[in-house]
Amino acid sequence: MRPRLALIPGEPAGVGPELVVRAAQRDWDAELVAYGDAATLQRAAAALGLPLYLHPAGSPPAQARSLALVDIPHPRAAPWGRPDPANARSVVAALTRAARDCLAGSLHGMVTGPVHKAVINQSGLPFTGTTGLLAEQTGCEVVMMLANPAMRVALQTVHLPLRAVPDAITPEALARTLRIVEGALRTQFGIAAPVIAVLGLNPHAGEDGHLGREELDVIAPALEALRGEGLRLLGPLPADTAFLPEKLHNVDAVLAMYHDQGLPVLKHADFAHAVNITLGLPFPRVAVDHGTALDLAGRGLADPSSLFAAITTCARLAIGRRA
Repeated sequence: MRPRLALIPGEPAGVGPELVVRAAQRDWDAELVAYGDAATLQRAAAALGLPLYLHPAGSPPAQARSLALVDIPHPRAAPWGRPDPANARSVVAALTRAARDCLAGSLHGMVTGPVHKAVINQSGLPFTGTTGLLAEQTGCEVVMMLANPAMRVALQTVHLPLRAVPDAITPEALARTLRIVEGALRTQFGIAAPVIAVLGLNPHAGEDGHLGREELDVIAPALEALRGEGLRLLGPLPADTAFLPEKLHNVDAVLAMYHDQGLPVLKHADFAHAVNITLGLPFPRVAVDHGTALDLAGRGLADPSSLFAAITTCARLAIGRRA
């Protein structure tokens, strides 16, 4: 199967449009359909000095390497590096329309570029991020997982202040997250009996209660109950040694308790090829693992490696899901 994937540039004043233009120069094991503004994409192509041939989605391409487009115009042409809140609704519309087409079955997954959360909120639209938007639109509980060739790291809590993290780690929340991660590893990644390493919250995983009791009182009992359901779980493990190569050798994913417990390790290992995967949706969604890079926009300096990795990953997950 050659999957059909939405490709969404994101913030028009950032690097997303030029990364999409670079993706259009290559042949992929997937059919790409851009959801965005034609004028912005052509302006990015001109800035890069690259050809870009667009044709309406659903019509045959006029020539090779022509990118299908669902045109969602932006009200204003924002200069590179200067986001305009007037474009927020069209940025969000590209995401929701692509998700709607995924739900309808005309697409098999979506690849998303970086958006600018602050600018979207400045427009008056409440927006916590693309992951939350898609979870609300689909009515699904979701989990954020970052992945690169070195490792996969899922997050128990995401964008919380550290002082709020312990209260958010409950047996119910852990069970929800681990069931979603385990199910995705089986159905999308094709791993028949996945092994998940679960980190502790405290240094040395609490050191038998001397450095905190969350491991003894919450995490360990939750893992034991899930093992009774057949989940293959390791932990709770000390985070400072869990990422050693020999520890990861037979592990399919790591569950970190908070954002900066797991992601600095993953990004240090291979930032250029890291991607952000939303688990729990009825279709694959993979995003780049970087921001809008406003200071690089329009200069031809942005590295497309993360977007290329996201396309490859999304295609693989779409094929795995359908199989």
